[in-house]
Amino acid sequence: MIHAQILTNGASSDTFLSNRLIELYSKSSHFGHALRVFDEMPHRNIYSWNAIISACSKSGKLDLACQLFDRMPERNVVSYNMVIGVLARGGLENRALELYYRMVKERALPTHFTFASVLSVCGTLMGLEDGRRCHCLAVKVGLDDNLFVENALLSMYTKCGSIEGACKVFDGMSNPNEVSFTAMMGGLMQSGSVDEALSLFGKMHRNGIHIDPVAVSGVLNACALDQEHGIHGNFCGLLIQAMVTKYGFDSDTHVGNSLIDMYAKHGEMEMAEMVFNTLPIVNVVSWNALISGYGQMGDSKKAIDLLQRMKELDFEPDEVTYISMLSACVNSGDIEAAIQMFDNISNPTVASWNAILSGLCKGESYEKAIQYFREMQFRHVKPDRTTMAVILSSCSGMGLLHLGKQVHAASVRTMLDVDMFVASGLVDMYSKCGLIKAGRCVFDRMPERDVVSWNSMITGFAHHSLNQEAFIFFKHMQENGMSPTASSYASVINSCARLSSLPQGRQIHAMTLKDGYDNHVFVGSALIDMYAKCGNVNEACIFFNSMPVKNVVSWNEMIHGYAQNGCGEKAVELFEYMLRSEEKPDDVTFISVLTACSHVGLIDEGIKYLNSMEKHGIKPLADHYTCVIDSLGRAGRLMEAEALVDRMPFKDDPIIWEVFLSSCSVHGNARLGRKAAEELFRLDPHNSAPYVLLSNIYAALGQWSDVSAIRALMSERGIVKDRGYSWIYHKDGVATFLVDDQGVTNCKAESFYDEVNPDLDAVLHNNGDEIYAT
Repeated sequence: MIHAQILTNGASSDTFLSNRLIELYSKSSHFGHALRVFDEMPHRNIYSWNAIISACSKSGKLDLACQLFDRMPERNVVSYNMVIGVLARGGLENRALELYYRMVKERALPTHFTFASVLSVCGTLMGLEDGRRCHCLAVKVGLDDNLFVENALLSMYTKCGSIEGACKVFDGMSNPNEVSFTAMMGGLMQSGSVDEALSLFGKMHRNGIHIDPVAVSGVLNACALDQEHGIHGNFCGLLIQAMVTKYGFDSDTHVGNSLIDMYAKHGEMEMAEMVFNTLPIVNVVSWNALISGYGQMGDSKKAIDLLQRMKELDFEPDEVTYISMLSACVNSGDIEAAIQMFDNISNPTVASWNAILSGLCKGESYEKAIQYFREMQFRHVKPDRTTMAVILSSCSGMGLLHLGKQVHAASVRTMLDVDMFVASGLVDMYSKCGLIKAGRCVFDRMPERDVVSWNSMITGFAHHSLNQEAFIFFKHMQENGMSPTASSYASVINSCARLSSLPQGRQIHAMTLKDGYDNHVFVGSALIDMYAKCGNVNEACIFFNSMPVKNVVSWNEMIHGYAQNGCGEKAVELFEYMLRSEEKPDDVTFISVLTACSHVGLIDEGIKYLNSMEKHGIKPLADHYTCVIDSLGRAGRLMEAEALVDRMPFKDDPIIWEVFLSSCSVHGNARLGRKAAEELFRLDPHNSAPYVLLSNIYAALGQWSDVSAIRALMSERGIVKDRGYSWIYHKDGVATFLVDDQGVTNCKAESFYDEVNPDLDAVLHNNGDEIYAT
């Protein structure tokens, strides 16, 4: 009506009134009318242009806003601020940043609104360098002490992962408010500094800063993350819950959800349910937090019950609900149920695909994981860094080099190959598939590396017995400022064990003590193995007895250590003690104790242990039969060994027949030796060992015609006897000796870790006429 009156009175050419009309129609959500007024204005000023651009931003017309901005005859800082804000809110962060730099180039002086929008863009883009340039300009124009800009700087630094930059900004603030404290707490939690985040909340409370539900939710999230110190986290959570009641936040759904999540992540499901039941209003997030808690505990039955209740109360499950359910099924070992949960998601996003792929990989269903990854591609869902890392783990688990290379190519196309997470997976995949050089190439091309990347390379070298390279990388890792982890120490200790290098092993042991990893169960198990393989079984025993926490691997290493050092009785004694403890033996335990029985002649005890395996829920494997056949063979009880071979289910295992043939050779039994050798000729036709052993049996019995026949058969089939070799440590490195029928024919010196350990003892092993190295 007023607009009609303006037209009737002939005042439509008044620029001031037209500007007010544009604002009126914009605020009333009538953008078409606003644009028509603007188009019909005979005289426009800068306020007219800013008003219509503002109207475009409110109605979501981003492209039109940019077009109008480019057509402006003149611009001011308000024009720039509006368009930068429009682009930032519309998800066009790169264009917003480009416009900011254009603004600076045209010498338009930024305001605190400019910096707030641009710093938000830098945080979203993880553009730390752009954020720092923006910070410098804010200092230059004197806006760095503006609270609005300071909070934007805090948010930018925390989003970009620069906790150091965030701390400097926060410490320099004269009057931080609740937004400042909440942003700083979020940054500290993001960097893993949970205790510091909790301390900051205490400081906020002591300084009388206004505490709102957002701040309380933030600190509850910190308590939820503080799982390393579970009791401490729970205690802080209880204190904050009391504060929630004091400030009257108990009815706030957001705060209540954070409480449920905190208790659920600490496994306090009764407390989580109590909070859930006392909330006046619950939403899908509340249900999801509760279901997720039971999911991480592996209680799929309770999680499914909650899902059913949720549906009965007319709450529609979302994708997060099904992901939580999927995790519950995976953690309880029910992969089929997890797949059913995934199939309930009508339009799964990349997060859902990652959840099912991670679950299948965790359950070692690698083939199924690869099938789902292919289906994900067929559905045109773009994989992210988590997807790539999980599928690379599946390729490693199955040794699928060809598929791993395809994933590598896909990661290059999506520019994820330089991501630390993905690159570490590539290094691990290539190493486990036998291409350690390709893994090294990926590692060398990484623009930045974390401890996982270094561990992947060290583990790869150790896995392929490239012990020298493993030690060099271990040293370079420390020189690059990376602190070794339990995985680093376990790998490098395994290299010491393979080299039988006791002095070097002791050096690494001292480092684990210094860094506090000597109590780590996997590092401890590796140390037991190292001392045992270096022949120092007493030190292995002392360390084993001092371990505060042991697992089945620790027990296995100690039993095996006794067995391989000729202390069979002690191995059997420790095994009997293990049976009386809470730790249950596995198939490796029985291999160790059966080996011990074989080495010290406890034949009947070995047979007894073999027959008792199924009582412990373990089905005997070929290795277990091999140990017992070896013990019977050593004792000359070849008929019993033959009977055991005939009735066992692993008749096509060449190792068993080779052990049996070796026993026949020791005791000169040509009939059984011939039987074993013929099986080996069938199973492993290119192996020279059965020909040599059978020839030795005939030679010992003086059957020279049979010896000649075996030699002729070897020549006819192109079988060549492998030469033995040995190495010896000395101050200049390592010397390697190759042996043939005439003795030592070749000697090669190799440089070896002088800088790590120059004084290594000589180690030689001799077996009859051949020198060899273990």
